[in-house]
Amino acid sequence: MVHVLSSRILLRPTDPERSRAFYGGALGLAVYREFGTGPERGVVYFLGGGFLEVSGRSDAPPQPGLELWIQVADAARAHEELLERGVRVLEPPEKKPWGLIEMWIADPDGVRIAVVEVPEEHPMRYRPGI
Repeated sequence: MVHVLSSRILLRPTDPERSRAFYGGALGLAVYREFGTGPERGVVYFLGGGFLEVSGRSDAPPQPGLELWIQVADAARAHEELLERGVRVLEPPEKKPWGLIEMWIADPDGVRIAVVEVPEEHPMRYRPGI
């Protein structure tokens, strides 16, 4: 087994400036580090327990199937804030049959992002006897 020390998702957007404005501005992700200069500079954002690197440029949007999963404390509040910031909401927050409260948004290239609240009683949080 390879001993993994760190990891991140690499995103090559069609318009890097627009994507940096989305992830850093609209979503408000904190910057871990920046590198390079000018319009092609890279930015690595904190993404909870991981990182999202927005760098480089692609002629085409990321392939369908790439999705991000972001956990928040309050999905309803996140919904309000994201709407105020002009984020495209695909599905408003809804409690799903598996017990999570999920909202789906999209980045400027159409990458689907699940914004998830884990309720207190959900097994992901609550483990009796542990």
